[in-house]
Amino acid sequence: MAESEEEVDVLVQRVVKDIINAFKRNPNIDEIGVIPCPEARYNRSPIVLVENKLGVESWCVKFLLPYVHNKLLLYRQRKHWLDREALVDITCTLLLLNPDFTTAWNVRKELLQSGVLNPEKDLYLGKLALTKFPKSPETWIHRRWVLQQILRQFSAEGQTSKQQQQQGETEQADAERSQQLGDHLARTLHQEMKVCCDAACLYPSNYNAWSHRIWVLQHMAMGNVKVFHDELSSMRLWVSMHVSDHSGFHYRQFLLKELITELSQPLSSATNSPQHNSSTVPSSSPSHHSQAQANGELSGVEAAGEEERQPSFTTIIQLFCQEIELCSDLIHSFPGHETLWSHRRHVFYLWHHWRREYQHYSSNGGSELVHLNDSDPGLQTVGAQSCAGRGESVNGQGHATEAMEVDGASFPELRDSKRLKTGILLPDPPALSSEYSFVSSILDDCCNPEQRRFALAYEKWLDTVIGHQP
Repeated sequence: MAESEEEVDVLVQRVVKDIINAFKRNPNIDEIGVIPCPEARYNRSPIVLVENKLGVESWCVKFLLPYVHNKLLLYRQRKHWLDREALVDITCTLLLLNPDFTTAWNVRKELLQSGVLNPEKDLYLGKLALTKFPKSPETWIHRRWVLQQILRQFSAEGQTSKQQQQQGETEQADAERSQQLGDHLARTLHQEMKVCCDAACLYPSNYNAWSHRIWVLQHMAMGNVKVFHDELSSMRLWVSMHVSDHSGFHYRQFLLKELITELSQPLSSATNSPQHNSSTVPSSSPSHHSQAQANGELSGVEAAGEEERQPSFTTIIQLFCQEIELCSDLIHSFPGHETLWSHRRHVFYLWHHWRREYQHYSSNGGSELVHLNDSDPGLQTVGAQSCAGRGESVNGQGHATEAMEVDGASFPELRDSKRLKTGILLPDPPALSSEYSFVSSILDDCCNPEQRRFALAYEKWLDTVIGHQP
């Protein structure tokens, strides 16, 4: 065991060099860890590389960490000079052992801005640090900073591409460059999603990882419905395996809100369209519009708007129904988990407010968006409010919701195998009465005291919050 200061310096310098050489030998290292080993055994390096796993024997950490820490502090205090290569090696070693040392990340920011470091390499270093310290806040903060640099680079390259096109460059070359930038951004987004998922699996309720995941979507995929929908679908399995992790369900709530916001834009834009705002256009009058619909004679603009809004309306209802169904399955399969009931409460509250807003839109001139198949008997138009409340007595109390009507006709029962023109069978939308029925079924078959307590609390919430709202 090294004892003198000179021997410690020689030992630590050799360990730092061994770590850097390990990365050079295997650039695909995907995990780091500390190997319990109280004493140095044999005359060999304490750095162990097996396949893609890098391990550091614990006996040398007590020498290694103070050494690189002091070296970096002396450099920042301008008491000791280190060249750029030495700075890269020292900060890499230090952050693998202690990723919450802000000074080291700041030094790497300076190196990255000066062009010494590649942004992808810094993302790779952060990814490795998170395999050992998945909740490290400084690592997530630095990761967002690096991603911002990458996004600025994409933006600058896009501006350069436009300028070159204006100077006479062929459109084909510009399209290829844009495609490459898009593919690079998509790969970066996919890698970030994987890093966040791995960190969330390593540390329960890892809010730092989930917050970073939300930030990535907000800055790299905002408005991309497909990305958000794919995320929502891929998260079903994860939350089913982590039913007590509220952070994962909070992420699903974020995805659901963003999807509803994006899909509702074509619906609400109808009230701002010229057909609804200008009285100088003949087709904007309600009588003309209704007559044209009855005769199947919508104008080209109106028909395009109807085609755009109808799938959005259908998708929104399906999203809510699928989320409520997922909650029901998990509550039945895993009784006594408060997280599941909290998530159901949030989803139904979101549905309740979206339905009220959509009702307000329809009552102020929104067109009828969803139509049943012409071949169905008893053909009638299904209005925008697809969720008519049904009164039902629960525990001797009447819980009635307002019937939502369009042109005097309530929304028909969707369970009657009525298909839309798009060929999609709409499920039965959520309703207050169905929620009371669900709670009653849980209470009737409940053997878990925690499950019963959560069910009663949810029923009370329905009474006090939803039942008293207009």
